[in-house]
Amino acid sequence: MTSMSDKALLDVRALAYDYHGKLAVDHINFSIQPGEFFGLLGPNGAGKSTTIACVSGLLSRFRGDMLFAGRPFSPSKNLSDRQHIGIVPQDLAIYEHLTARENLQTFGGLFGLGGKKLQQAIDRQLEIAGLTDRAKDLVKTYSGGMKRRLNLACGLIHQPQLVLLDEPTVGVDPQSRNHLFESLKQIQAEGTTILYTTHYMEEAERLCDRIGIMHGGKIIAIGSAKQLAIESGLPNSNLEEVFLKLTGRSLQDS
Repeated sequence: MTSMSDKALLDVRALAYDYHGKLAVDHINFSIQPGEFFGLLGPNGAGKSTTIACVSGLLSRFRGDMLFAGRPFSPSKNLSDRQHIGIVPQDLAIYEHLTARENLQTFGGLFGLGGKKLQQAIDRQLEIAGLTDRAKDLVKTYSGGMKRRLNLACGLIHQPQLVLLDEPTVGVDPQSRNHLFESLKQIQAEGTTILYTTHYMEEAERLCDRIGIMHGGKIIAIGSAKQLAIESGLPNSNLEEVFLKLTGRSLQDS
């Protein structure tokens, strides 16, 4: 029988990372299947952002191994590996003194796109982001939701196989949040694989095929929202109640 990791797009094995001797990520294992929407949840300090940073190549001193479509994967060392992933960080990574079109041209150029192919990619991302009519306006004139949508578009400009989203809906209005959800489900339907972190349980329950819950640097549970509820002994509860049972109700300030 073939295991899930045998056919995974991303396979993370015994990943560990420490800051000054303290383990932030403690030898975790998880895999994400092609086309899957995978959520990574956890309280503050659980290790989610560190995990994303290791997978994206922003951190290099990790232990463990990563495979991408069955091949060794090390984006912190190999530029070619970075072509496979798109990153949408929690902190906006766009240039406010440029227009939306100029931002997309800049990020597309960094991934080697040019000419007609780049222009087609820009037009497509502007349409997905709902920014076609504001493409020539400076980003500093945009609302928070518009900036979030452009942030997503910049991470998708090179059509990556895997997109890493670290709390992409922080501080956005309900309309922009709903537009982001629709955009993400659209790209998933087209075959893009998504790794998603959020503190909003309703988002994860609505969007994710499977969810990994982190606590204290470890992954303590993986499954669909329904599976997690059943395995936690709360079959009729929502994901927030399951999350609180697994991670505790005390404040996580460290």
